[in-house]
Amino acid sequence: MAEQHRDDDLVVLLGTPNAESTRLYALTVSEGDPSWAGSLAGVSLGLPVYHVTEEAVKSQIPADIFEEHVALMEVVLDVDDIAQAAQEVRTAAGQQA
Repeated sequence: MAEQHRDDDLVVLLGTPNAESTRLYALTVSEGDPSWAGSLAGVSLGLPVYHVTEEAVKSQIPADIFEEHVALMEVVLDVDDIAQAAQEVRTAAGQQA
C-alpha cells in the first residue's frame, strides 16, 4: 500500500495493548523494523501512526460504533501511555497530529 499511494494518503491505525508494543509497531511502519528481523528492516515508510483510543481518532468514530468495538478496551488499557508512545514516534518522525 505504501508503494502504491502517497504517504499523505495513508495512516496506520493500531489497537495495540500497551505502550511498548505501540512504540514498536509505530517505529516499524514509520522508520523501519527496529529489530532488523522483519521484512521492513531498514525500510522507512514514513507513515503516521495513531492508536484507536487517541482522541484524534476517537472523535472521528461514531459514538455507538466506538462503544461497541473499542470502549471496553479503552477502560482496561493505559491509554495515556499508549497515546504518548504513538505521539513520541510521530514527533520524532516530524509528523503533525
